Amino acid sequence: MSVSAVFPQASQRAGMYESFYLRAVSPDEPVGVWIRYTVHKASGAPARGSLWCTVFDARVGRPYQHKLTTDELSVPAGGWIAIGDARLGHDAAEGTCGEARWSLSFDSAEPELRHLPRAWMYRAPLPRTKLTSPAPAASFNGTVEIPGRTIELRDWRGMVGHNWGAEHAERWIWLHGIDFEENPDAWLDVAIGRVRVGRWTTPWVANGALGIEGRRLTLGGLGARGLLVAETPHRCRLTLPGADGLTLDAHIDTPADALAGWSYADPGGGLHDVSNCSIASLTMTVRRPGSPAQTLRTAHGAAYELGMREHDHGVPIAPF
Repeated sequence: MSVSAVFPQASQRAGMYESFYLRAVSPDEPVGVWIRYTVHKASGAPARGSLWCTVFDARVGRPYQHKLTTDELSVPAGGWIAIGDARLGHDAAEGTCGEARWSLSFDSAEPELRHLPRAWMYRAPLPRTKLTSPAPAASFNGTVEIPGRTIELRDWRGMVGHNWGAEHAERWIWLHGIDFEENPDAWLDVAIGRVRVGRWTTPWVANGALGIEGRRLTLGGLGARGLLVAETPHRCRLTLPGADGLTLDAHIDTPADALAGWSYADPGGGLHDVSNCSIASLTMTVRRPGSPAQTLRTAHGAAYELGMREHDHGVPIAPF
């Protein structure tokens, strides 16, 4: 089947990628799962699909990681994507990836989060990466099986995301936080990137939202002032400006040996090394004019991903 039949927005000749992904984290223990369904098409080549399954457990050290690549791609009736025998739809995910298998259901009362601030940005050639979260705060139930272990998910919190484009950002951070001690219904979902334009790389630009007290507060945006980023694969400090004078200060830390590393290929060629920890700790302080500052903490409910060009970061990169 041609890529344009499966993904009509993609050109037969141009390169592209499209991913749906989910994360879920235990409310009681530093255990999390991260599953990704990806279509990748290099320029002039046929499209291929990949499944990525990662299980994090800070108590045992290195995450379990596996990837399966296949030519079998389709869009199931009423669903989002199918790769081989794995499917991800609007309320369920199932599949196998090597010795890993999963069967999950999820639900969310939160409407989709569109990170880009203008609808035309999702139709225009730039930015080359598009991002949404169909379920920025969701609840998961089901099982994930890996060699020697079956993990049962009972009301685990997490999210479902979707990104696509012709090129990855030159450098990016994705941060998601949920299950905060002071406010269990709050959530944070933000993408921060630097984009290469010719020989020039833009400053950091952030787009996302904070969900708190029944409200969705916009973070970042083009022209936002006061954005500060200090990042390594293991930890990060952020100051994020928001709408109506909002400021969010965030501090992210990852447990020792709990980073998963892999390589992402750009459709036009080249590679990014990527580190991801889906059981990171997050402390954030929210300041709004006329209101007292609020500090929210989650011990292992954050996902922190850093995409980078350098290879001397010390994170072991999976051999796939």
